[in-house]
Amino acid sequence: MKVIIPLAGKGTRLRPHTHTVPKPMLKVAGKPVMDYVMDDVAKLGNVEQVIYITGHLKGTVEAHARTAFNIPGIFVEQLVQDGTAGAVELARPFVDQPVLIIFVDTIFDTDLAIINDSTDDGIIWTKEVEDYQRFGVVVTDAAGHMTRIVEKPSTPISKRANIGLYYIRNWKLLYEGIAHVLQQPANKGEYYLTDAFQYMIDKGAKIRVVDVAGWYDAGKLDTLLDTNRVMLEQGRSHLPSRGLKNVEIVDPVRIEDGARVTDCILGPNVVIGRESVVSNCTMRDTIIGDRSTLSSCILTDSMVGDQVLLEGITGSVSLGDHTEVRAPRL
Repeated sequence: MKVIIPLAGKGTRLRPHTHTVPKPMLKVAGKPVMDYVMDDVAKLGNVEQVIYITGHLKGTVEAHARTAFNIPGIFVEQLVQDGTAGAVELARPFVDQPVLIIFVDTIFDTDLAIINDSTDDGIIWTKEVEDYQRFGVVVTDAAGHMTRIVEKPSTPISKRANIGLYYIRNWKLLYEGIAHVLQQPANKGEYYLTDAFQYMIDKGAKIRVVDVAGWYDAGKLDTLLDTNRVMLEQGRSHLPSRGLKNVEIVDPVRIEDGARVTDCILGPNVVIGRESVVSNCTMRDTIIGDRSTLSSCILTDSMVGDQVLLEGITGSVSLGDHTEVRAPRL
């Protein structure tokens, strides 16, 4: 099996952080989002190659993937942002067997091993949601196979949201469908992979629909902070053996080794990165990057990048790398 990971997007909803860090490499609970996904891929044990479709900050993505993961990879740049079908089309020269396609701005909780016993043409994973109007939802037949995807329905035709995780056993029909989609007029300038799945179904393919146990979005600040909370609650909290002085902890909290924290109240749901120095601060629901310095701050629902200097600030902030903000001295 091969794996296709499209990650060329600019992550505009997470600016300013994505000006310097690719969206899939932003950290939740001290770990890049894409690393959670790649851990699940590695467990499969039968992945021959990962095809990364890169774009924004492609050099950073390549450097990380080459050093962090032990699965052979190849990198293809998506020069034109023409949609998900266009991204997967770029992997065509390297696909000669079934593929797993993963969009890595989310973390999912499911056992991918069901792939090994699948006899269907494909599998699409979904998550039942209440705010179905925000998503593309998957409609199934009585046997649990997909019949169609409806984008942002106004009526509850389905509550099973498409989460961007797919296994396609019939890869030849998939690429036939993508070729068909790319010959049609673009939909608001984009070509959608889901339209290729619809082509497959119209040709008689059986795509099984499987619900995940958990789906955690990291595509915008509020959902990323919520995913940070979930990952901490699921066992990613950590306190170093040294570097803490007069610190009150409200679990869960993760403080990386090498950080120095003094006279603070932290938590719940706080992460402080490596070699950061934090003093006289109160924080909750906040992520602090590496090598940042914070003093006399009261922060909630905040994300602070690497090498940031923050003094005397109260409230909610979203600050990218290499930023300095000081409260005025009165």
